[in-house]
Amino acid sequence: MPSMNPSATSTIALAATLRDHFNRVVLPLWRGPGFNTALKLPYEAVRAEDHQPLPAERYRAMACARQLFVFAQAGDAAHARVLFDSLTHTFQDTRHGGWFYSVDAQGAPLDTTKDLYTHAFVVFACAEYARRSGSRDALEVVHRTSSLIQSHFAAADDLFNAAYAADFATVTGTPIQNPLMHLTEAWLAAREATGDHAFDAALSRLADAIARHFVHAPTGCIAELPIGADDNRLEPGHQFEWFWLVKQGGTLFETSGLEDALIRAFSFAQQHGVDEHTGGVCASLDETGRIKDATQRIWAQTEYLRALANHDDPAVRAALPKQAERFQQRFLRPQGWFECKTPAGEVARAEMPSTTPYHLATAYQALPGA
Repeated sequence: MPSMNPSATSTIALAATLRDHFNRVVLPLWRGPGFNTALKLPYEAVRAEDHQPLPAERYRAMACARQLFVFAQAGDAAHARVLFDSLTHTFQDTRHGGWFYSVDAQGAPLDTTKDLYTHAFVVFACAEYARRSGSRDALEVVHRTSSLIQSHFAAADDLFNAAYAADFATVTGTPIQNPLMHLTEAWLAAREATGDHAFDAALSRLADAIARHFVHAPTGCIAELPIGADDNRLEPGHQFEWFWLVKQGGTLFETSGLEDALIRAFSFAQQHGVDEHTGGVCASLDETGRIKDATQRIWAQTEYLRALANHDDPAVRAALPKQAERFQQRFLRPQGWFECKTPAGEVARAEMPSTTPYHLATAYQALPGA
């Protein structure tokens, strides 16, 4: 057997260290102090210093779904089952269909908006849970919620609106990038979990629509708002996230041109959005590459790691060991993580949200040695 090069060996060792921190520190946090045992829901966030939950004002369906994904992927069948039951019993709108955005501190509906981002994460998490557990109930949720998205969220030209009023009678949010990206992620997971080829056609249409409406031609980047919108922005983290998703889709997306666009987008985001001294990924750029928001959010760092690990160019992949080490030193700490930092390395957001373990889990799974 040929020996591994030092770079590959060090990357595998670093990835193992990151996964060990996740298993020893992050997962127990959200089984324990981060979990409301009365409502059987994850708290929105815990304090960094003592892991106590922040005062509960709401619980979001999306946060519950992300935690369901994390514990299903981790093989914790018991906790995943609790989260699946809580998701379906707490957030389903039995009157109008679909899923509430949030419930209040007592578990009663709070924000009854029908939000595409939330619905996408319900599909994504239930697909992972079904794949790991064989749950027929979860597969039913995947199909039913995907059908509802297509019938109730549809907008012009194969796009989907971002939000509706509770009864789906009024559009409250027109198409924007982020929910569409997570819908792509969700349908890729649903395709894998169900083997249903209907998802192939849906994904191809969605990718073509995103290419028509959101790709910034000079850079290849996928913008946050439709091209031509005022005060648009390009988020480096989303370029890295799209880069990964389009690679997973393979031939499904070949007619869209997204693969070629995102190769350019990766380079643009890396050049303009990654601090060469610290490796920190900034929040957003304008269309010329100037920084609009210099905040470094942990999720953007994880997406950069995932994209680096799966880039076809060995010269690009060679940056992964150093970047993984920078990430560990800058954003992880013995009892958790730093959610946001300034370019100077100061903590910009102190608490740890329940939604972040999803980003850690997806990145670590894509690193070598998983």
